Amino acid sequence: MSDLNELLPLMMKGTLVTIEIAFCSILLAIVMASVATALRAAPFRIVRWIGNVYVEVFRGTSLLVQLFWFFFVLPLPPFHVQLTPFTVAIVGLGLHYGAYGSEILRGALRSVPGGQFEAALALNMPAATHLRRVVLPQAMINALPPATNLMIELLKGTSLVSLITLSDLTFRARQLDEAIFKTAEIFPLTLLIYFVLAQIIATVMRYFERRVSGHVVVRQVVPRTAS
Repeated sequence: MSDLNELLPLMMKGTLVTIEIAFCSILLAIVMASVATALRAAPFRIVRWIGNVYVEVFRGTSLLVQLFWFFFVLPLPPFHVQLTPFTVAIVGLGLHYGAYGSEILRGALRSVPGGQFEAALALNMPAATHLRRVVLPQAMINALPPATNLMIELLKGTSLVSLITLSDLTFRARQLDEAIFKTAEIFPLTLLIYFVLAQIIATVMRYFERRVSGHVVVRQVVPRTAS
């Protein structure tokens, strides 16, 4: 019982670090996904190329190697950029999953029927208003379910930051296992904590899905036939 009393506070400290990293990384991933999607839809070829390079590089390489690159390579010449382990974790996870998020957002925007664009053009609706009031609400309905899966994947990906000296949940679990040899208690508890955090993300995102779906009304315009 005394071991359990010592175990839980240390696991909770690691859990708080995991939550902080996941939350900040999700925010950065959302920003990067939006920026990359805008770049890839730009009318200028060089701008589209920049967006495509970002997505393909971060989507096509290992997250672990990216974290190691930010942590071990950036401080070396010619970069001389020293980042804290916490910053490396947020930047690495945010950029990596932001690349996947860009693909989700691009697919969601393409799923909006072309007739919506033609109707907005016929009504002389400004492009910004059309995007904000017509396209984005409909695209979000299709984007939120895969985005939820991506956020849960990001949460699980935070376990890799233990390899760059961050005392997250996984790091604490390994540390405790080496200290008190309670493997059968420590790792099931670790799995349970990750599962609970994932369910919290899923519950919050389902709430947003209901809110978005409740505010979007799809109207079909039936053309008049000549009498």
